[in-house]
Amino acid sequence: MKTLYRVGRVHTFGHPTAGEWILVDGRHVQRVGTGDPPTADRTVELPGTTVLPGFVDGHVHLTSTGLALANEDVTVAGNARQLVAIAAERAAAEEASVVVMQGFDETRWDDPTLPTIAELGSTVPGPLVIRRIDGHAALANLAAIEAAGIGDTIGLEKDATGAPTGIVTRAANAALGRWAAASRSDLQIERLQLAAASLAAARGITAVHEMSMPHDDGERDVEVFRRHRARLPVHAIAIVATMDVPRAIELGHDAIGGDLPTDGSIGARTAALGTPFVGGDELGTTYYADDELAGFFHDAHMAGLQAGVHAIGDRAIEQVVASWERIHATLDSRERRHFRARRHRVEHFEMPTSGQIERAAMLGLAISVQPAFDRAWGGEGGMYETRVGPERASAMNPFRSMLDRGVVLGAGSDAPVTELDPWLAVDAMEHHHAAAQRLGRVEAIRVHTVGSARLAHQEEKKGLLEPGYHADFAVYDADPLVVGTVEGLRPVLTVSLGREVFAA
Repeated sequence: MKTLYRVGRVHTFGHPTAGEWILVDGRHVQRVGTGDPPTADRTVELPGTTVLPGFVDGHVHLTSTGLALANEDVTVAGNARQLVAIAAERAAAEEASVVVMQGFDETRWDDPTLPTIAELGSTVPGPLVIRRIDGHAALANLAAIEAAGIGDTIGLEKDATGAPTGIVTRAANAALGRWAAASRSDLQIERLQLAAASLAAARGITAVHEMSMPHDDGERDVEVFRRHRARLPVHAIAIVATMDVPRAIELGHDAIGGDLPTDGSIGARTAALGTPFVGGDELGTTYYADDELAGFFHDAHMAGLQAGVHAIGDRAIEQVVASWERIHATLDSRERRHFRARRHRVEHFEMPTSGQIERAAMLGLAISVQPAFDRAWGGEGGMYETRVGPERASAMNPFRSMLDRGVVLGAGSDAPVTELDPWLAVDAMEHHHAAAQRLGRVEAIRVHTVGSARLAHQEEKKGLLEPGYHADFAVYDADPLVVGTVEGLRPVLTVSLGREVFAA
């Protein structure tokens, strides 16, 4: 069936650059134009509105985002006392044998002191798990630590007497997450993923890259996603955080690794740095030996897969770039051309040096950034400054430098770490804490549409509104290219793969 949308203006980001109507044939754009429109089976009149290509969120955790929608009180908690009180209310209200919460960020508290394990235990007698907003740390009471069997696992923080403090990172955090995830049914997982995908549609997002984390959430989470992803309101692909290349091929994946962490996060003080975090001698940690990481890259590349990893700190970025250089150096000229075409991905890439940016560009690596990180934690007095100092913090997330050096750059939210809202990312790129790193609005939108499509080799299907492209677009009452601020901008209609998946 052909549907004609008559609007005030269509910004195609392609050719022609603008139109007054868009004709959709099934899943695809057939034409965009001005003047008298062609005939169609159905006409939708939206006078005075503006159409933009749908956003592609290049980094989402759907299940965790669904959980976050039920944990907004945790996200806004202002101190340890409030967090503990919320846990007590959950334990009293829920009949679940395990209380699982997520989203706290102590760097936004007036007093960043975390609750003690005694406070966590006295509040909830049964197992209690509260995951940090970035997912790289958690709080757990003794009942949860014992039930998850992580008493001797690396990452379970202990005091001078050898007793757990309740703070969990690294391998212990992953094992705790898998144990907590096992308490969810398949139906609960489906509902959480659907809630997240529905929110994406309501925000003008038409495609997401689901960063499945079996190491943290178990294999069942991605299995459920694969079974029902075609029924989600937005187009979703899964990139699984695993090094198991044969399994990825068996399941028909084109990409592997995704958010596979080579280090942790700035907030949890686990990102791998070249010089210590402020206030101590912590350098964070890399999670793989050099040869192990290079071996994974080699096997994935030779198998024809796009490989990706998470790297935030400068030391982790160095390990990733150097490992790819080892592979690249073994190839001849023809093979290097194919290497560049593969666009192996790096997620986050927050603390690169100028030299690392240049080397990444030479290799043809595709960089997936989360601009709202800078909006939330960058700038004077922000969490990044308190963790790594003003000089290093000021150089973080260099979007302009990467774009100018020719790096393939796409954007995402890392929801639920930041809100599933592409306009927050656009605003963050427009108003980067460092003026020299700011992008114009059109550039920022292109990074989050065309750029994010390129991250997944979908640039011939998504990101533009041209004949033959997927009918992925959002309709706005105001023209996003000329409004004073894009913060809070919401569509009145979202169309994904030709389906009207959201209407205000």
